[in-house]
Amino acid sequence: MKAASPIIKPYYFLIALAWVVFALVLICPLLVVVIEAFSQGIKVFWQACIEPEALSAIKLTLLATIIALIMNVIFGVMAAWCVSKYEFIGKTLLVTLIDLPFSISPIVVGLIYTLLYGSQSIFYNFLIEHHLQVIYAIPGILLVTIFVTLPFVARSLIALMQEQGTQEEEAARLLGANGWQIFWHVTLPNIKWALLHGSVMSTARAMGEFGAVSVVSGHIQGLTNTLPLHIEMLYNEYNMVAAFSISVLLLLMAMLVLVLRKWCEKHLERHPQQKESA
Repeated sequence: MKAASPIIKPYYFLIALAWVVFALVLICPLLVVVIEAFSQGIKVFWQACIEPEALSAIKLTLLATIIALIMNVIFGVMAAWCVSKYEFIGKTLLVTLIDLPFSISPIVVGLIYTLLYGSQSIFYNFLIEHHLQVIYAIPGILLVTIFVTLPFVARSLIALMQEQGTQEEEAARLLGANGWQIFWHVTLPNIKWALLHGSVMSTARAMGEFGAVSVVSGHIQGLTNTLPLHIEMLYNEYNMVAAFSISVLLLLMAMLVLVLRKWCEKHLERHPQQKESA
């Protein structure tokens, strides 16, 4: 009886194809960025990173990211607690609104805040009288950054807390624990890795936000330029080495966030109940 001819397993081809696409779409562009950044030496790269405008962009990016993260953690935990532990009128609407930033273009977000707080707004005279500037200033950048990152923490927690139910909290209440003790000793240990995972995703989104921030910032060099906007400015000025140098800096920050994400996912694998929702 004639032996069957060996057949190449189809998944080998799919794996090879995936690596080719991965190399063309991701690896090669990243290599170009790194090569161009160091094309004139480490000294030029370092000088581009320590220029006053670059340092200002770094500080503003970190400021917007930290404030957005704090607000998202507070809102995310509160929203997840309300949605998962209580029944109330408008619950479905609240969940829908939490997902809204996922479906709105960042450019549209920037335009919305410009119309709401800009010179065409009904609040404009009030803001001017009280010396408050939102658009083309740091407050506008903070607001749009919070808006575009709003769902990440809440969405990481809602499904998990709904699945866990309220039995443990009710038991703690019967034993005499107050609200803060219940949250700190019962709820938080059950959600901590999902909360950290959502926080990391929110951080990554905030650091790389370009569209909404571009609309409300005014591109004021040294004042309202974040790292993505500073890179665009350098590129438009044909300062390619500096633009790629700052891009590498932003890339390193993204890699750090990626490491934190993998660390969170590693711990989530040890807690399958949290992994399913995250």
